[in-house]
Amino acid sequence: MTLIPAIYLNMPIKDLKRSVEFFTALGFQFNPQFSSEDSTCMIVGENIFAMLCEENKFKGFLSKPIADPASTEIILSLQCESRDQVNFLAETAFAQGGKKINEAEDQGFMYSWAFEDLDGHAWDLFWFNPEHAQ
Repeated sequence: MTLIPAIYLNMPIKDLKRSVEFFTALGFQFNPQFSSEDSTCMIVGENIFAMLCEENKFKGFLSKPIADPASTEIILSLQCESRDQVNFLAETAFAQGGKKINEAEDQGFMYSWAFEDLDGHAWDLFWFNPEHAQ
């Protein structure tokens, strides 16, 4: 079995200042050691990081073009600690200019709500009832 000690998601963004303000409002913090004038390291969870890179910096990593934000290549799913945390993060994202992807969905054992950030990246927030897994 292969186990990876950490994950760093490199994501293209248009405006670093706006993205930092958006994600700071959601309660995320940033590692200044891995930040510069055109990128920052957002701490998503223990050993999970999102490298928010302005498009010009991101383009330097690969020769392929950046995906059109009108399409979706990946959905970033974040397991939350409670329904309240799902609601807080989603409602804060909407208030900060994020786009609602769907209405909150309650399946009893799981609760979720999704949004697009300022650059069109899809984030799915979900809470899973641990008693259901037993």
